[in-house]
Amino acid sequence: MLIPGLGGDGRFWGGVVDELLGTFRLTVVDHRGAGRSDRPEGGYSIARISADCAAIAALQGEAVHIVGHSTGGAIAQTLALDHPGIGSSFTISSSWARADERFRSLFIARAELLEGGLPEAYQRLTHIFGHEASYLDDHKDRFEAAVRAATTALAPLNVTADRVRMLLDHDRLDDLRRIDRPVHVITADADILTPPALSQAIADAIPGSHMTKLTGAHFHPKDRPRQFTESIRLFIEKVST
Repeated sequence: MLIPGLGGDGRFWGGVVDELLGTFRLTVVDHRGAGRSDRPEGGYSIARISADCAAIAALQGEAVHIVGHSTGGAIAQTLALDHPGIGSSFTISSSWARADERFRSLFIARAELLEGGLPEAYQRLTHIFGHEASYLDDHKDRFEAAVRAATTALAPLNVTADRVRMLLDHDRLDDLRRIDRPVHVITADADILTPPALSQAIADAIPGSHMTKLTGAHFHPKDRPRQFTESIRLFIEKVST
């Protein structure tokens, strides 16, 4: 099961899906309030979206390997703690378990952009925080198109802002020691949105966890899908033998 980050759109995983097809049976989710899902007013939390994902996983009829990136990694933590039976293993990529002051300030500012009616500025900063400079240069026309479409894509803005603010309440760091399933923590060396130290704190808190450091910025699974899929393939093969 592939769970995307804050954008909540499973199409984030397009390159990873292409790499994994034929190796695994894949379930790709969109979050409540994002992607191709409905956008109900209010009630957004990591716990609630985790419960949605747990219900989807239960439909598979067997335990699945959970792979969550960024906000999806916070969801993966919550699944491992609150719904452990649905997971054979849990991969937590470029995530956090407790917001530090830098994280809080950054995401409050992002929410305020949406609440202030500035979706285009929000989208531009998402690109800056998420991608390497060379990737932005190589895909500048596509990114400009995304900025122009932001008002529609992020609507309703109050729902998207609520989804940003829900990140501030995620604090499971002290609970992580209770996880007793195989856990893979992934970080990227040039990630400025969720820096490696946040992932290291997760790995340190989970007994027996395995940590991998990859090359790239925050959106490394999208920008460098082959290295990401190789890392999760090796981990899943290891824990499945």
